[in-house]
Amino acid sequence: MSDTDDLFIREDPVFVNKELLEINHLPDEGRIVGRDAEIGQLANAVNPAIFGQSPSNVLIYGKTGTGKSLCAKYVSGRLIDTAEEEGVTTDFAYVDCAQDSTETQAVQTIASSLNEPEQTGINIPDKGIATATYYKRLWAILDECYDVVLVILDEIDKLDSDDILMQLSRAGEAGKLTNCKIGVIGISNKIKYKDRMDERVKSSLCEREFVFPPYDAAQLGDIMAARSDAFRDGVLADSVIPRAAALAAREHGDARKAIDILRYAGEIAQSTGAEVVQEEFVVQARQRAETDRFRELIRGSTPHARYVLQALTLLSLNEGDEEAFRTTRIYELYEQVCRQEGSESLSLRRVRDLLKEHAFLDVIEQSRHSGGSAEGSYTEHRLLEDPEVIQSVLMDTE
Repeated sequence: MSDTDDLFIREDPVFVNKELLEINHLPDEGRIVGRDAEIGQLANAVNPAIFGQSPSNVLIYGKTGTGKSLCAKYVSGRLIDTAEEEGVTTDFAYVDCAQDSTETQAVQTIASSLNEPEQTGINIPDKGIATATYYKRLWAILDECYDVVLVILDEIDKLDSDDILMQLSRAGEAGKLTNCKIGVIGISNKIKYKDRMDERVKSSLCEREFVFPPYDAAQLGDIMAARSDAFRDGVLADSVIPRAAALAAREHGDARKAIDILRYAGEIAQSTGAEVVQEEFVVQARQRAETDRFRELIRGSTPHARYVLQALTLLSLNEGDEEAFRTTRIYELYEQVCRQEGSESLSLRRVRDLLKEHAFLDVIEQSRHSGGSAEGSYTEHRLLEDPEVIQSVLMDTE
């Protein structure tokens, strides 16, 4: 390649503001579509905070991509602005519990994000001090800097204990705080999460509960249309957004996946040199989005976790992806997969544990059945993902 050749694209022919289609992009008010009622409910729950009073604790349920985190962050941001007008100092801390799953990690993240070191003189190190010390510093920060604080615990079901929920929800009652009030917004994809909560936490944390339903095709279409200025004028064919919305609504009602499909369709046009993002690119984009999402989901999993998943995938491909299979059948095929891979198989009990881990990640669905006095009880497992997508990803990760 000569020095005069351009290695990089100087002017993107498809996208003008691709950031609008990124998953972590927090849209402004005009781009939040189909969640007016939910935003209103959340705002009502935390409204006392603008007067310096304790907001209600909230637990939000709903499938992935239904706008839970988006609305929680948006309402919290609006609360800060409105409270300031009333002379009340507020802020919010966001914790991704999938990343910060231990009590120590979560309280460190909260303290670090809310600390104003020039005002407090407090240092919050990444590690190296006791959990109790993190709490003491957090309480000092809150009383020094704020009247009210909201703590958003996203994927709250990933926390390894309820200890931090107990601490946060009862900080005022326990005398840990004298000036600041705390409100907790817990977010979970699992509707039954509350059932495994400590009763003491449940009584204080679950003051308000909201369920976010999946988006329908019209809402998904509006969501994508609100972000269509990510593309250059005239680049999107008229049929692209309706087709992407229909596909997403039929399969999952997930706004994140729908936006992914739209972005991938644009990238396909970009890579092929097409001047217009065509409807045919949507189907290709959907396959790519599902494959990339699932690859991210199983990244870092152990070889035997993949072998177990491969066994269930082979059964689903051979006998129908709507079928559910007993643990013993999966184990028999798992042993064959291990022999083919030249690996010694794990015990049946360990394979059961691996299946539970896949169920926790919502890769598979488990159901318990009773076979009567002759058979006893048994568990069946069914893939929640497209088996062809899973097979493709597993082959790529070998």
